[in-house]
Amino acid sequence: MKFGLTPWSPSTASRWDPFDEMRQIQERLNRLFGESESSSEMMDIDTLSPLVDIKEEDNNIIVTTDLPGVSKEDVDIDIKNDRVWIKANTHKESKEEKEGYLMRERTYSRFARAFNLPSAVKEDAASAKLEDGVLTITMPKAEIEEKHRIMIE
Repeated sequence: MKFGLTPWSPSTASRWDPFDEMRQIQERLNRLFGESESSSEMMDIDTLSPLVDIKEEDNNIIVTTDLPGVSKEDVDIDIKNDRVWIKANTHKESKEEKEGYLMRERTYSRFARAFNLPSAVKEDAASAKLEDGVLTITMPKAEIEEKHRIMIE
């Protein structure tokens, strides 16, 4: 071999995994926006991170996210320190018999998302409903105490 070249073979070549690349980008963005807890504690390769709409109204913050195929018993919502964690699992199994063969399919999906809220909320007064695969969480805003100015003597 000339010029310091090394032989190439398919066994020495590393494959580019676009999903791994996207996962690394998501982890960087999570760190940038302070959401590293969600990626390290709840997320893994098979976990879906649903998109979230956050709407701030006069007295409420309303969070909406899609959780297709999930029943309300399988959803876990936690609110603490103006941060929301949504976790959900779904499991389906189908069985079909036709002309001498049996086909079984099983699917398992996991959803997880954590994010900060734009303002303080009353955690104990929050409510949620799951209708047609759409989760809606309504959280009343907490009253912010007015700042008192202190005069310097």
